[in-house]
Amino acid sequence: MTEAATGAADGSPVLVPVLPNHRFDEAALERYLAGRLPGFAGPCAVRQFQGGQSNPTFHLQAASGEYVLRKKPPGPLLPSAHAVDREYRILGALRNSGVPVPVVHLLCDDESVIGTIFFVMDYQPGRVFPDRALPGVAPADRAAIYGDMGRVLALLHGVDWWQAGLEGFGRPENYIGRQIDRWSKQYVGARVGEEPAMDRLTAWLKAHAPVPDETAIAHGDYRLGNLIIHPNEPRVVAVLDWELATLGHPLADLAYSCLAWRLPPDLQGIQGLDVPGLPTEAEYVQAYCRRTGRAGTPDMEFFIAFSLFRWAAIAAGVYRRALDGTAADARGREAGEKFRTLAEYGWNVARAA
Repeated sequence: MTEAATGAADGSPVLVPVLPNHRFDEAALERYLAGRLPGFAGPCAVRQFQGGQSNPTFHLQAASGEYVLRKKPPGPLLPSAHAVDREYRILGALRNSGVPVPVVHLLCDDESVIGTIFFVMDYQPGRVFPDRALPGVAPADRAAIYGDMGRVLALLHGVDWWQAGLEGFGRPENYIGRQIDRWSKQYVGARVGEEPAMDRLTAWLKAHAPVPDETAIAHGDYRLGNLIIHPNEPRVVAVLDWELATLGHPLADLAYSCLAWRLPPDLQGIQGLDVPGLPTEAEYVQAYCRRTGRAGTPDMEFFIAFSLFRWAAIAAGVYRRALDGTAADARGREAGEKFRTLAEYGWNVARAA
């Protein structure tokens, strides 16, 4: 879906000069933070994290320390997309939950400061691995990283969203039906032309949507590339990219995190690869079920198809922003063009189910 910062071969983040279409008034930002962020002191150097097709993310190196800024991209946006204010809220709500998240400091909803709303959080050192095969990582550490990825997902789904202060963050009822309606509209709004597989997949999902409701905090984009792994240990130290978070069905998160086993490497998957240490999809799902007390996942194929449908709709939006010149990364067009392939994979899963 949307990638977090791209890691180098060793997982370290790649920082680049701010892309021309994402430049903003850095002096205005520094003045704003000096008066509102406790302990902040300039001067402040700004660089952009490479990777990501959603909300542009920036590294701030100030005299007082390192921070991260997340902002909406410039230009026209699809309705309800790029909700950095929701990201800020969920990160704050999870601060003492046990789910590893960066500490957030402030939200600025005054677009006059740098052109769009933004929030600032702590910089979390660690490794980011967009490649699900974890090249260069020892087999035992691969197994431990995937194990901790599943552990953190189960921990997130066990958080009492009401006690966390997330009333109104989403509607508990009919999550799947509302999601299908939302992403269908987003896909049409992207104006990327006809795609028969997407039309068939959408119709199939609508016909099979009445799955039993369950409500948990759903990350919406939970996968290896959105996790920061400890610099030296095989464990998760932060979950990133909460733009799609809501109150939703936990199996939607689980299925989406399982897409790695269903897709080939050119679609960020590990299908067909023989990588020592990686668990199978069944082992990953079974471990999640043990941690959550779930007897099984009878609707898993529906949620796999749903995950591919949603990813295809989001990729179509990325493609549209790339055509409009507002994508968060220079490779947005290449990433967005995959929406047709994703729709075909989703339709194949639906037909098989």
